[in-house]
Amino acid sequence: MTRQFSGLEAARVRDNLERVRERIAAAGRDPAEVEVCAAVKYVPVDELRVLAEAGIELVGENRAQDLLVKRERHADHFVWDFIGALQSRKVRDLAPVVRLIHSVASDSVLRQLERHPVGEVLVEVNVAGERGKAGIAPPELAEFIARSPVPVTGLMTMPPAVERAEDNRRHFARLAELAAEHGLSRLSMGTTQDFHVAASEGATLVRLGSVLLN
Repeated sequence: MTRQFSGLEAARVRDNLERVRERIAAAGRDPAEVEVCAAVKYVPVDELRVLAEAGIELVGENRAQDLLVKRERHADHFVWDFIGALQSRKVRDLAPVVRLIHSVASDSVLRQLERHPVGEVLVEVNVAGERGKAGIAPPELAEFIARSPVPVTGLMTMPPAVERAEDNRRHFARLAELAAEHGLSRLSMGTTQDFHVAASEGATLVRLGSVLLN
């Protein structure tokens, strides 16, 4: 079971954030061009204030109910994104409170977005073609984007878990190609294990947990 990140210290998180930015720069990117989204799935609601003290401005939650609870306590401290698997019945609750949904990947969600629109969304793409994994297949992407009732401004992917970050470079490069083909500017890709590789391939947003919070 993944542990909760408790006992967080603002100074340590601030140092971690600076190291993340240094690694993004070392990957050949301007850190100002890559948003750092703190993944707070395992951060208790009472610890979130520490992230604000450390200079974290953007947070992402994987579970809709937890996002609602955490945002109610910390609405003014952060910009909130939803980054987890999205159940269509949760769109109504999330639409009024999030900046961006990263994980749109089903027609049932599109139908709910027509009734409960958000400003913009990202389409999740299964670039690696993994069986049983959420995400639109690349050949189906154009038609899916065309069916969206709200603006699609970018793409997101969650590539395979790998031992070497470099093994995911081709998947990040492919997502960047797809975004360019469809005229989309946002690329949400890269997590703790491989964010520097994702940044070098054009990520505009990385979703980070333990590298920030440990």
